[in-house]
Amino acid sequence: MSDKMKILIAYDGSTCADTALQELARAGLPRECEATVLTVADIIVPPPAPPVPGMGPAALSVPTPAVAREWRERAFRAVDDAYSLAFQAAEVIRHKFPEWTVTPASEGDSPAWSIIKKAEDTSADLIIVGSHGRGAFGRFLLGSVSQKVVSDAPCSVRIARGQTVKDDAPARILIGIDGSPGSEAAVRAIARRNWPEKSEALLAAAIPTLMVPAIELNEEMFKDEEVFLQSTLDRLAEPLREAGLLVSSLIKEGDPKRLLIEEAERWKAEAIFVGARGLRRIERFLIGSVSYTIAARAHCSVEVVRE
Repeated sequence: MSDKMKILIAYDGSTCADTALQELARAGLPRECEATVLTVADIIVPPPAPPVPGMGPAALSVPTPAVAREWRERAFRAVDDAYSLAFQAAEVIRHKFPEWTVTPASEGDSPAWSIIKKAEDTSADLIIVGSHGRGAFGRFLLGSVSQKVVSDAPCSVRIARGQTVKDDAPARILIGIDGSPGSEAAVRAIARRNWPEKSEALLAAAIPTLMVPAIELNEEMFKDEEVFLQSTLDRLAEPLREAGLLVSSLIKEGDPKRLLIEEAERWKAEAIFVGARGLRRIERFLIGSVSYTIAARAHCSVEVVRE
């Protein structure tokens, strides 16, 4: 079994999908990867016409009605066109990463479910999608596919929002920390990657004013939470420094979703890494809350990490 990182790249020919291809070089990915480029035709390929009741085995030779036949031909053409798009994207990736194994693929189905199923079938470690896409018949998905993939994928998901940065320029990565296994997984994922020299990582943690259940923090509780988070940040900084990153940290009071988005913009981060689920001592951050909101609203790329 190969121990290379397995990546599934969802590609639909849109500007955002092209941005995701360009941004691959900024994700710190290994020199050798197994990548599948999947283009989904947003159309269901209909099954053959069912046998006519009462005609027995002879019904199998009954011609498919003209309308159904045209529908199937249209669907197959859409899947063929989708494969052409995937092949073109695969060629771009091969040129950019000559040591990668890149395989194009296409399917006719609901895009989000097809991406999730393909990730399961290929045992993908990471799915890469653009923030928005254009469906096979010109329908803007308005992020619906990306959001569904973030929510239900079996592995990590990177929502790519490219910036005008040279491939070999130092990266600036913000990592959301809440002391949970999810945020520690995000740190491990970053530490395993290959980043340009002088790349920086900012470990950011928020102390909400109002905890869950509705408990207002008093001064003693705030200090206790601050001490806990600071010790966590200090511990998690070590593997990042060992990976060659320049590490800094911050702790602020406020809503985690707003803090991470605002700090990423202020610090000019090109990517935010967060765990898919968070578990603090007092509250649980579920997908659909912190991770989901950041993936939807951040100005930069967002990687939601699942181990």
